[in-house]
Amino acid sequence: MRLHRNLVFATIDSLHLIFNEEKQADKVLKNTLKRDKRWGSRDRSFIAETTYDIVRWKRLYAEIAEVKEPFSRPNLFRLFTVWATLNGIKIPDWPQFEDTPTRRIKGKFDEFSKIRKLRESIPDWLDELGVKELGKKWDGEISALNQLADVVLRVNPLKATVKQVQNELLDNDIRTEAIKNVPHALKLKERANVFTTDAFKNGWFEVQDASSQKVAQFLKPEPGMRIIDACAGAGGKTLHIAALMENKGQVVAMDLYENKLTELKRRARRNGAHNIETRVIDSSKAIKKLIGKADKVLLDAPCSGLGVLKRNPDSKWKLQPEFLERIKNTQQEILTSYSRMVKPGGQLVYATCSILPSENKEQVNLFLTSEAGKDFTFVKDENIMPSTSGFDGFYMALLEKTK
Repeated sequence: MRLHRNLVFATIDSLHLIFNEEKQADKVLKNTLKRDKRWGSRDRSFIAETTYDIVRWKRLYAEIAEVKEPFSRPNLFRLFTVWATLNGIKIPDWPQFEDTPTRRIKGKFDEFSKIRKLRESIPDWLDELGVKELGKKWDGEISALNQLADVVLRVNPLKATVKQVQNELLDNDIRTEAIKNVPHALKLKERANVFTTDAFKNGWFEVQDASSQKVAQFLKPEPGMRIIDACAGAGGKTLHIAALMENKGQVVAMDLYENKLTELKRRARRNGAHNIETRVIDSSKAIKKLIGKADKVLLDAPCSGLGVLKRNPDSKWKLQPEFLERIKNTQQEILTSYSRMVKPGGQLVYATCSILPSENKEQVNLFLTSEAGKDFTFVKDENIMPSTSGFDGFYMALLEKTK
């Protein structure tokens, strides 16, 4: 493989913004890929995949290259050299690579691969936490979370069938396969830009991981119900709930951020979902108005996001232990306050994209033993672990309000 100067420089520039200016990787790449309209799909894939690869393995590559943060531009080229060497790519004789030795890279890789926190390229504190919470299971989970995420689509039954979407994408040379026990899911056999297809523009599908799709299934929405998605964000699960309700009944999508709900409205129009109402949580009144009014409430709670590291590898470096403690307090506050919107006989689903018991089952148990949770009973829960599912890590618990 021959390296092209403009693609390598675009990758180095992206890494500088992600590592040294702490910008979000997905937003950085979105802007970087707009830089040159002459770039084809292969060029864009090189930049995106190389950048994500170096972000994912930052600690391991930095140890091999013997460089420390903040990374100077020469040191970013050293990280790139490690990536290229381990992938069997010859380093060109450009001035930028003059001080980037390739000797012993593979030997150091073999040496450091014996140490889990270096092999899996994670901070010390995260490795210790994983062992504390998951014990021997941590090895398999963190290894699975370092794999490249599959691209999974969720077919929108309001607009098309799974077979229709498969055939339409095949006409665009995009091949897909169904996923067992996830009825509306299609996995791409090879990565492709699905957003330029007519099928996407016409609202036939959304991009949504298979594990995430299971949350709405777990909630079991039915036509005619009043369902509240209380932490809706930009509405991936909201749209799924609306589709399962066949546009009958009402979905109230709530969030703290109005811009996310604005994006949800745009997506809902494309999806043909007409039974969604958005409400900004700008004060406690937003919750009070809905106390005892919902057949079902989904709490897709803010969390550490450890279950989705494979698609957000930069979050490994941004996440801090103090944040984890704060977010657990937030989760309990949300359970306490938002659970009041469930009517007697109604149901609540608490979900996170975390694999840590302290954010999942332990939070549910804490809520059920509190004053706020005394009228709820535990029905069932499900842990989706990346090592066994091959997809994102998720947790979901179903609770029923008895009176």
